[in-house]
Amino acid sequence: MTDQVSDYILARLREWGVERVFGYPGDGINGLLAAWARAGDQPRFIQARHEEMAAFEAVGYAKFSGRLGVCAATSGPGAIHLLNGLYDAKLDHVPVLAIVGQTARSAMGGSYQQEVDLHSLFKDVASDFVETVTVPEQLPNVLDRAVRTAYARRAPTAVIVHADVQELDYTPPTHAFKMVPSSLDRSGWQAVPSDDALSRAAEILNAGEKVAILAGQGAAGARHEVEQVAEILGAGVAKALLGMDVLSDELPYVTGSIGLLGTRPSYEMMRDCDTLLTIGSNFPYSQFLPDFGKARAVQIEIDPHRAGLRYPYEVNLIGDARATLLRLVPLLERKDKRGWQSRIIAGVEQWEEMLQRRAEVSADPVNPELVARALSPLLPDDTILTSDSGSVANWYARHIRMRGTMRGSLSGTLATMGAGVPYAIGAKFAHPNRPVVALVGDGAMQMNGMAELITVAKYQHQWEDPRLVVGVWNNRDLNQVTWEMRAMSGSPQFLPSQELPDVSYAEFARSLGLTGVRVEKPDDVVDAWREALAAKGPAVVEFVTDPAVPPIPPHADWDQIEATAAAIVKGDTDRKAMIRQGFKAKIQEFLPGGHKKPGAGPSEGQGS
Repeated sequence: MTDQVSDYILARLREWGVERVFGYPGDGINGLLAAWARAGDQPRFIQARHEEMAAFEAVGYAKFSGRLGVCAATSGPGAIHLLNGLYDAKLDHVPVLAIVGQTARSAMGGSYQQEVDLHSLFKDVASDFVETVTVPEQLPNVLDRAVRTAYARRAPTAVIVHADVQELDYTPPTHAFKMVPSSLDRSGWQAVPSDDALSRAAEILNAGEKVAILAGQGAAGARHEVEQVAEILGAGVAKALLGMDVLSDELPYVTGSIGLLGTRPSYEMMRDCDTLLTIGSNFPYSQFLPDFGKARAVQIEIDPHRAGLRYPYEVNLIGDARATLLRLVPLLERKDKRGWQSRIIAGVEQWEEMLQRRAEVSADPVNPELVARALSPLLPDDTILTSDSGSVANWYARHIRMRGTMRGSLSGTLATMGAGVPYAIGAKFAHPNRPVVALVGDGAMQMNGMAELITVAKYQHQWEDPRLVVGVWNNRDLNQVTWEMRAMSGSPQFLPSQELPDVSYAEFARSLGLTGVRVEKPDDVVDAWREALAAKGPAVVEFVTDPAVPPIPPHADWDQIEATAAAIVKGDTDRKAMIRQGFKAKIQEFLPGGHKKPGAGPSEGQGS
């Protein structure tokens, strides 16, 4: 039997090492679905509940495996649904390939059912490569370029195949004019900066007395080398949210996350340093970096197109983080004075004590910070963590301490809601022998997390380690936006947009045959996490938390304080609880052993 185009596409994916494709069926890819049946479901078709979730699952798979994530969708609405997940891949620089059906060629231009201009639709999200296959001879070149480009540019790419083309007999390109042959190999390569650039960078770093390091996801393969640099230079290391798992939080000089969801030690280190080394990060919020001109700075960035974007770096080292650091380390001089690093370490210790006290503050009924704080020490050292966007990302960023081989990620630059559960599913298919924990708010669960629990139930028996735990913060409020309205515009909570129905997520999980636990008392938090982590299959543990506990930034400026006060004056529906919980949270900074005494100046706040 002659292979059809659809058979060839699946065969070529197998040759590229693709083992799973996340998707949802539709008649625009009927030819591919028939080929999947003929191929014995190789690569495996993983059925999501929605095409957006399929794209998120492909992103999660790619983030946690380091391999290409692949998703598939039908024409028209299916293709449109992919966009949000693909934009997540684009903004977080993740290799994902989308294979999309299209209306038959004979119907194009006829305002036919599900006829959408897919090239226009995908030309931004898949700007590095998008192509439509109109004749069999375009393959394998189009597919190979899409895969190779996704890997090389760390970006989403798209291959669009007309429904009728999928069912044509496959004929390869010939050795002829206007035919484009292709090759399969993807040999490894490594970019390194010039010796001159390395020498100039070392000169800057050696001259600095108070060195701060910012590590992002691009430093993931250079853990040992980043530690070496921090030790030699007596530096502290802050981590961008996408780089949370780059270094262990058990290292005393690691200050944790940076930015609006970050820690006070990270904020103060950047405020007071005289030298900055950024490794594999394009952290966007420059207000959390040193004031322009205050610090000399060096960046290590693999993509020259994105070098020098956030700060006036004197030297941009273009290269792979590990390969660059291996060449930079021999040029660095060990700093004998350790006062700067000692102050950073003391600041981290004080911050951790303060976070513990904030987690122990009473709330109505459960403090959301306690939920994350209690989980952190219970996590196995090989856990993979996903976090959704919203207030839960604050608790993930501040209270979860990475250690061992733990991995963690979230929708970083797009910061979309709804990625937490599908990321966890993608992670589980990438590492079926490791426990996975998703931290999710009730808004994201209602948006799409509950539906994807059906996907979890469907595939749970195919995972070697059956543990996939979804922790839900149920506060009946779209809490992050509520607090942003208060702090940024002085607007009181607007219930018609912010208030959520109270849904029993634990009960829904039980209806699917999963473990479901609901927690309404702080004394039950630890036992509930333990029960979920010890379950013989996936589990949902739901915590009824207090929406009035504020996600206080590491540094609240006067405008934010003034705006929040204005929201109270204007009659915020939760104003009494806001005042009570805000005061109780903030006062923890001023208690004995806290981070700063009342009235202390900037230098006192650093620790000594």
